[in-house]
Amino acid sequence: MTFTPNTIEHLGVRMYSTLPPVVAELVANSQDADATRVNIHLKDQENKEIVVSDNGHGMSFTDINEKFLRIGRNRRSDEGSQISPGGRKVIGKKGLGKLSFFGIAHEIEVRTTQNYKRNSFIMKWGDILSDGERDKQKDYSPTTVENDVVSEIEKGTTIILRDIQRISDFNAETLADNLSRFFIIDQDFNIYIKHNDEEEILIKNERKYANLTQEIEWDVPDNINFDNTYERKLEVKGHLIATEKPIPPATNMKGITLFSRRKLVNVPEYFSDSTSSHFFTYLTGWLEVDFIDDFGEDVIGTNRQSLNWEHPDMVKLREYLQKMLRWLETDWRAKRAEIKQKKLETSTGIKIGEWREHIPKNINDNLDSIINALTKDAELSDDKAVSSLKGLQNIIKPYPYFHWQNLHPTLHNLVFPFYKSEDYYKAVSEGVIKYIREVQSHSSSGLTDSQLIKHAFIPDQPAPPAPQITPELSVVKKFKRPNGTDFEVLTLENISKGHGLLARAMWLAFRNPIHHELAADLKDSGLYTEQDCLDALGLLSHLFRRLDNSETY
Repeated sequence: MTFTPNTIEHLGVRMYSTLPPVVAELVANSQDADATRVNIHLKDQENKEIVVSDNGHGMSFTDINEKFLRIGRNRRSDEGSQISPGGRKVIGKKGLGKLSFFGIAHEIEVRTTQNYKRNSFIMKWGDILSDGERDKQKDYSPTTVENDVVSEIEKGTTIILRDIQRISDFNAETLADNLSRFFIIDQDFNIYIKHNDEEEILIKNERKYANLTQEIEWDVPDNINFDNTYERKLEVKGHLIATEKPIPPATNMKGITLFSRRKLVNVPEYFSDSTSSHFFTYLTGWLEVDFIDDFGEDVIGTNRQSLNWEHPDMVKLREYLQKMLRWLETDWRAKRAEIKQKKLETSTGIKIGEWREHIPKNINDNLDSIINALTKDAELSDDKAVSSLKGLQNIIKPYPYFHWQNLHPTLHNLVFPFYKSEDYYKAVSEGVIKYIREVQSHSSSGLTDSQLIKHAFIPDQPAPPAPQITPELSVVKKFKRPNGTDFEVLTLENISKGHGLLARAMWLAFRNPIHHELAADLKDSGLYTEQDCLDALGLLSHLFRRLDNSETY
C-alpha cells in the first residue's frame, strides 16, 4: 500500500468524521460486490466495534493487493466496464472509499473469501504514522492474519472497525435513518442493522420519509408537465413530495436529493439562490441522474455530497431542475388549495361552491380574495382557516337566507322552514294567506280572501252586498311632512290606490297560480321562477310594513 499519510488524513480522517458516511462507503462496496445482503452489527457493550459483512463475490489474495490496497485505483477504467459481474452499475470509481474507515476507527480488519479461500489482514492508523514524515510517500504493509485459508463459505467479505473514535453509544435506528438517505435500495439488496443483541432492522426506501406527513406527490417524469427542450429530461427520474406541514430544519430533508447509480451524490437542495418562497419549506424527495456518471469529466465530489455545477453539462441540468421547481410550485399551490378547500368543507360542513352560488353577486365578487386567502395561504393554519370560514358564513348567508333576514318579522318564523327546504313557492303561498289574515284582523272585516283584498284599501270601490261591511284601511292617514304640513291629496290617493292594487296583485298573480298549478311545472317552464318567488316575498314584506302603519277610516 503506497501513499502519503497526509493523503489518508485529508481524504479519510477529515472528510469522514461521522459514522453514517463511513458505513455508507462500506455498504457501497458490498453493492459493487454484487452482494444481496449486508449485515451491520454495532457493538458497544464492552469495546466499541462495528462489523459489516456481506455475501458478495469477495476478494482473492491477488485482488487485495492489486485492487483493494491500491489508493486512487479507478475500477471502471481498470476493468474496462461500468457494470459488475452481477449486472449492477458500479458505484466505486476513485478508489478512495477505503480511506473513509480511518475517519472513525484506528484499526480495520478485513476478512474476505472467494472460491472457498479466506484471506484476512489488519491495518492500524498508528502503524501508518509510526515512521516517516506525513507529507512523504511511503509503503505500508498491513498485518496478514490469514492467507488462502480453506473456508466453508464460498464468498463474502467482513470488515471490522475497532478502536472507534466515538464516545457516545451507537443508535441503530438513527443510523438506519441516515443510511436510508444515502441509497435507493433495490429489492435484491437488503441492508440489516443490529445493535448489540437487539432485533435487527431492515432498511427500506420508505424509511427516508417515514417521519414526514406526505400531502402531494409527483413521479418524475410521469407527473411533470411543462414545456422544456432539455435533451436528458426523460432520464431524470424519481419521486418528489410536498409535506402537509413545513419540514423541520433539524431533519436535513428540505430540498431534493440527487442520486446516481442508486447512491447519493448531492445532498438536498433547491438548485437556486432564490429560495424565499414558502413552498421550499414543504418540498423534499429524490431524483436519479445516472447519466452524470457517464460524463467524460468526473463531476461527483469525493465525499459524494455535492456536484460540480460549473461543468457545462451540469449547468444545463441545473437550469432544467430550476424550471421544474418553478412548475412544481405552481402545481403545488393549485393542488394544495383544492386539498385545503376539501378539508375546510369537511371540517365546517360548508360546501363553498354551493354556498357562493347563492350569495348576491356584488358580495360574491368581493369574496374571491378572502376565499383564496383561506385556501391558498400556506402559512394559515387549518384551525384558523376553519374558524374564519365559519365566521364568514355567519356574516354572509347564502342569498335565500340573506334575503330571509330582510323580510318583515311577521314572515320570519312562518316561511323559514320553506327557505330551509328551498320550497319558495310554498313560502309565497303561505305568506299571502298570512297577510290576508292580518288584514282581516286590522280591519275587523267579515269578508275573506279576494273580496277582503279588493275592498280593504281602496275607498272608492263599490260596497259589498249587505250585511258585510268592510271598514276601509288607510296606509297613508298617519303620515305628514317633517314640517307638520299635509302631503298633497293626489300623492296620498296614488299611494292608497297603488297599495290596494299591489295587494290584489299578490293574491291574483302569485297566490292563485301557485295554489292551482304544480310548483314543478311553474319552475321548469320558467313561468314562475324561484327568483320570482323571492321577489314576491320582498313585495309582501312591503305590504306588511304598510299594514303595520295602517289606520281605519
